[in-house]
Amino acid sequence: MLTDLKTPYTDTRAGDLAWALGRDPMPALAKLDLELEGTAVQLRLLGASHQVLLADEGGIFCSETVACIPGSRTPLPLGVSKRMDDWEYAFAARVETLSDGSFAGRAQELLALVADHPHGLAGTFPGSPNAFTALLVQRRGRQTHWRTWHAYPQERRLVVTHTRVGARVREPERVGV
Repeated sequence: MLTDLKTPYTDTRAGDLAWALGRDPMPALAKLDLELEGTAVQLRLLGASHQVLLADEGGIFCSETVACIPGSRTPLPLGVSKRMDDWEYAFAARVETLSDGSFAGRAQELLALVADHPHGLAGTFPGSPNAFTALLVQRRGRQTHWRTWHAYPQERRLVVTHTRVGARVREPERVGV
């Protein structure tokens, strides 16, 4: 799903993005609700980038926010791996700096990919067709994966993230001999 976001572009530098795990739902400009093999997934476009919420019958068990978060002291990390209760979380991010021509082509390619995907949500910001945030989610076995793209045309930078959340694989208990 592709939407035009009716808001000023608030996170105008790739370096302003921050990462947070466990935040409450933030006001969203656009949302996509999905049910993937018993897991409720909500993709959220914020005025300052994205938030993904995962829930099961017990409520929200994972909330990832990548956005300009006023007062945040957690910059965008290159990678995070956490074990929490019965699930594992892995996050990776990278920043790509492209030439003018490459940036525009890559931006339009990504928007087309996500706009036509049943599990994708993308929003373009006013002022540039290449200023966007896009999310794409899928379920593989007992794990939910999502990728995001945050485009900064004035810098020709693309921030790409990949997240994996899944049930912890428990080691079999050893029985003494």
